Amino acid sequence: MNAVPSVNPVFRMVGESALLVELGDHLDLDINRAVQQFDRAVIDEPIAGVIETAPTLRSLLVRFDPLLVSHQALQRQLIERVQSIREGDEAVVTRHWRVPVCYGADNEGELSEVASLLNMTVEQVIEEHSQFIHRVLTLGFAPGFLYMGLLPAHWHIPRLERVKAEVPAGSISVAVRQTVLTSTPIPTGWRTIGITPFSNFNPAQSSPFSVEAGDEIQFYPVGIEKFKVLQQAAAAGESVAQCMEVRGQGGESFP
Repeated sequence: MNAVPSVNPVFRMVGESALLVELGDHLDLDINRAVQQFDRAVIDEPIAGVIETAPTLRSLLVRFDPLLVSHQALQRQLIERVQSIREGDEAVVTRHWRVPVCYGADNEGELSEVASLLNMTVEQVIEEHSQFIHRVLTLGFAPGFLYMGLLPAHWHIPRLERVKAEVPAGSISVAVRQTVLTSTPIPTGWRTIGITPFSNFNPAQSSPFSVEAGDEIQFYPVGIEKFKVLQQAAAAGESVAQCMEVRGQGGESFP
């Protein structure tokens, strides 16, 4: 399967010093993979004048110095980068993470609400969610915040009609076939089904984010007592997530 969708990229100016390059008009795993490959191509073969890139779900934001490269020249070079990944090798090394989750903890009964919306038992929700491999689509909204997907079609449940003032760091929430993990307290309109002691944000590290776009995560259930033990370990600086590297695209279950 070609990871790059057969559409022409759409370029949009964002002020005088940024270009937004859209590779698709909807959320799709192939489009998302293409964005990540495109981002790597720009990083691996730098363009004079480009200051930074920021991949999103379906586009790449490219900040540049207009005194060093013109909009037209930058667009030509970005088109070359897109074309360079059309026949690229998809069998890249992918990082797979196993992350502990205490399902049903501190979420005001929202796990039961999700089960009702899915016409499943709570146990079935936990089993299906924890067996699924969640691809990290992008980081954003808050430091270390992970957007993951795409869950099976029947997980296309709506967001809440209200915004909760705050959920704690480590909250695992779901909506519209996606799972999100927060590493800081945030407001949210998503339904929270569990909490993890793992944090994807450590400002004391040279690279503050452990998990990056393109990584894959599988959650595994732990009880409240085990969660508290792991939470203390994480507070002491110990790693509570397991990481392995595997060559090739992910499958339906964790290796």
